[in-house]
Amino acid sequence: MNVFVNPKQTIEELKDLRSLTGDEHGAQRVAFTEKWTIARTWLREKLEALPVEVHTDAAGNLWATLKGQSEQELLMGGHIDSVPNGGWLDGCLNTLTALASLRRIIEQYGTQPPVTIRLVDWADEEGARFGKSLFGSSACSGTLNMDEARGLTDADGIKLVDALRDCGIDFEKVKDSGVELKNASAYLELHIEQGPVLLDLDLPLGTVLGTFGVERHAITFHGQAAHSGSTPMNRRKDALLAAARMSPEIYAITERHEGVCTIGSCVTKPGIVTSVVEQCQITLDQRHLDAAGLAKMLAEAKQASADFAAAGDVTVDWTRLWQIEPILFHEKLIELCDQAITETCGKTHRLPSGPLHDAAEPARVGIPTIMMFVQSLHGISHNKIEDTKEAHLELSVIAFDKLVEKTIHWLTDSL
Repeated sequence: MNVFVNPKQTIEELKDLRSLTGDEHGAQRVAFTEKWTIARTWLREKLEALPVEVHTDAAGNLWATLKGQSEQELLMGGHIDSVPNGGWLDGCLNTLTALASLRRIIEQYGTQPPVTIRLVDWADEEGARFGKSLFGSSACSGTLNMDEARGLTDADGIKLVDALRDCGIDFEKVKDSGVELKNASAYLELHIEQGPVLLDLDLPLGTVLGTFGVERHAITFHGQAAHSGSTPMNRRKDALLAAARMSPEIYAITERHEGVCTIGSCVTKPGIVTSVVEQCQITLDQRHLDAAGLAKMLAEAKQASADFAAAGDVTVDWTRLWQIEPILFHEKLIELCDQAITETCGKTHRLPSGPLHDAAEPARVGIPTIMMFVQSLHGISHNKIEDTKEAHLELSVIAFDKLVEKTIHWLTDSL
């Protein structure tokens, strides 16, 4: 029986979700907030309309399971949470495309496909509220640093552990979610590229080779508060001055090592116009596909901060927010992804991913993993202008479903 996936339905559902959880500024599905809960409820209702088992694990990840003839499990999905004022496709495209494939599989195979099929919506991929990306997937893989995460707070001083408790999640038990990966044999994820590579090549789809390694830190310079009118310039211990010198230096370090770095936030205390800055905290995100290159960028940034602190007669300390090594995806699944894209639109391209994705977590614990990218207009994401041509969205749903079917056959052949 020839059964085809329905990409137009997926696009309509994406638009429905945008209307439900977005506003004039963009998507507002920040994890562990009211809008995220609304989005989760909306997705869960769609899953519960299917002949699948639906539950939320100890880390807040949402699972839908279609039991197959084999205990081998094909996992697919992503995340439905967004950054504040985010794009309409970031994250939710992968969960809704996986939903489309799940529907097609049920229609084609009934309630017992050759292998067990599982859709997952990972909790808090973005880390937008607490700075901890891949929370749910890293808890599930067992790589979450509990000591680091336990101390995290949001901009309002609310602790991560308290926000989780409000959502019915016991922080100390989040790694119990690891049981979900017991029989995982492959993980597939579709995502918008979020960059300009496919756009510049005029290609709709690409195969992802792996994800950049990341070092993410908060850097705090400590000076001395003093009256802005009575304190001579040469007597000031200005924490902001030392922190500001980091920005051009970070760009120079990045250029030397051909990586990517961003100082994304800056907060000063006491934060009033009549006082020299006593404390200035900046956040630094460093990324590289090569582990040695990433380590060099981090070491040079730390040395630069120490030098600028000494020059300004202030002190500096570093707090790691998050870290992950570069992750390379599975060679056989790269090949299958190439085939699925070529069959759908004639040509593919292989590229690395600079942004983080949940796919890195199953990959780093040995689960065969692959990602497919669809072109992003403007090469922009984490912005309300994020967009992709509807024709390309349709192609991505079709190609991803082809990848799903090819992976089912690959897993079945290995039995």
